[in-house]
Amino acid sequence: MKTPLSRRTFIGNSTLAGAALASTPIFAANINAGTKKLKCALIGCGGRGNGAVKNFKEACKILGIEATLVATSDAFKSKAESTGKAHGVPADKCYGGYNGYKELLKSDADFVLMATPPGFRPVHFRATIEAGKNAFIEKPVAVDPVGARHVIETGEMAKQKGLAVVTGTQRRHSQGYLRNKALIDAGAIGDIKGGVIQWNGRIPWIKRRADGESEADYMAKNWLNFYELSGDHIVEQHVHNIDVCLWFMGKVPVSALGFGGRARRVTGNQFDFFSVDLDVGDDVHIHSQCRQLAGTYSRVGEMFTGTEGSTSGGGKMNGKDFKVPDFKQVSGNGQVQEHVDMIRSVIAGKPLNEAQQIAESTMVAIMGRMSAYTGQ
Repeated sequence: MKTPLSRRTFIGNSTLAGAALASTPIFAANINAGTKKLKCALIGCGGRGNGAVKNFKEACKILGIEATLVATSDAFKSKAESTGKAHGVPADKCYGGYNGYKELLKSDADFVLMATPPGFRPVHFRATIEAGKNAFIEKPVAVDPVGARHVIETGEMAKQKGLAVVTGTQRRHSQGYLRNKALIDAGAIGDIKGGVIQWNGRIPWIKRRADGESEADYMAKNWLNFYELSGDHIVEQHVHNIDVCLWFMGKVPVSALGFGGRARRVTGNQFDFFSVDLDVGDDVHIHSQCRQLAGTYSRVGEMFTGTEGSTSGGGKMNGKDFKVPDFKQVSGNGQVQEHVDMIRSVIAGKPLNEAQQIAESTMVAIMGRMSAYTGQ
C-alpha cells in the first residue's frame, strides 16, 4: 500500500434492505410518561457489566422508576449467577455459555445492557434489536471494519423499530463537554486548526491461563489483552478521546499515519503504545496518542487549538464569550446520565440512536491501529 489508510476504504457503502427494516415502534404502548417500572437484562457480567446495571438502576431511581434485572448471561455461568444473585435474579434466568444470550433475549426485559468483549458486540447488538429490545451497548462496538459496518446497519434497524441505542460514550452526556461543544459550534475558539488527544495509563488487568483451560476460554477471560477481542487499547480505551475529537470537529479524518510498538507487555498480543497522525483535511491534523505502561506519566484528555482560542475537552476554555444553554443534568456521573437520557428518550417517544457515531469513532480507532501495525 502506497498511501495512508483511508477511512473511505473501511467504511464503504452499506446497503440496507428496506423491506427487512420496515417495522413499527414496539415499545410505544409499554413505555410512556406514566411508566413506573422497567426491566433490564445484562449480557456480559464482568466489572463493566455490573457497573452498567448499577448505573441503569441509579438512573431509574433518579427518574422515580423501579428497575428490575430479570436475566443475566455470560460465557461463564458462574459469573452470570454471581451477578444474578446480587440482584435477585432467579437462578434459571442466569444463562451460561457463548449462546446464553439467545435465551436471555426471550425474557420480558425492556432494555438489554451489553458489556461483553468488543469482538462479540456486533452479534449481540443485532440479536437484541431483532428481539425488539432497547439497547445499551458499551464502547467500542467492534474490532474490525466488518463489525463496525454491521453496527451501522443494525442502528438503522433500531430506528425503523423505534428502539433506543446508547453506546457508553459518557462524555457526550457530561455537562462540561456539552457546554464546550456548544461554545465551539458558536465560534468561541474559531476554526479548529489542530489538537492532541491522549489516553496514557497502565494495563488495567491481566489474566493468567489456568491448567487445562481451553484457548477460547482463556482468551475470553483475558480479552482485554488480545486485539482479536478488544481491538487493542487504541480501540478499546482511547476510542473515548477519538469520539470527542470527531464530535468536536464535526467530521471524520480522511486518513491515518501511525506507529507503535510492544516491549513490556507480559500477556496477550497488543502494542504498548500508539502514536497516530489523524489528517482531518484542510491542513488540520490531530495527534492521537495512547500508552499502557506501568511506571509512566498518566494523562487522559483532549486539547484543541482554534484560530480564536483553545479548549481542553470538557474543562477550561480560552476563547470568545458566548451564551449557551446551561445543560443542567440530574446526575454528575456521565455513566448514569447516559442511562437517564436513554430512558427519557424512550418515554418521550424520541429514542436516542448513537449507533453510527460510535461505529465511526470505532472505525477511526481501527484505522489508526492498522496503520501502526502495518507501517502504511
